Amino acid sequence: MDKRLLSILVCPLCKSGLHLDEQQHELICRIDKLAYPIRDGIPVMLVDEARTLTPEEIQAL
Repeated sequence: MDKRLLSILVCPLCKSGLHLDEQQHELICRIDKLAYPIRDGIPVMLVDEARTLTPEEIQAL
């Protein structure tokens, strides 16, 4: 994932910055507790495509 792209992407719900989870290939919104997938190097920034983080994942952040 291009670091420049990551620096300008924000959560579509709350407009906060995102954290890159390289192992899971996801962009994480800590505020909304959502994980947006990255498919073929392209972030899918649709709320309907995001998954809700588990309580364990939230604690690990």
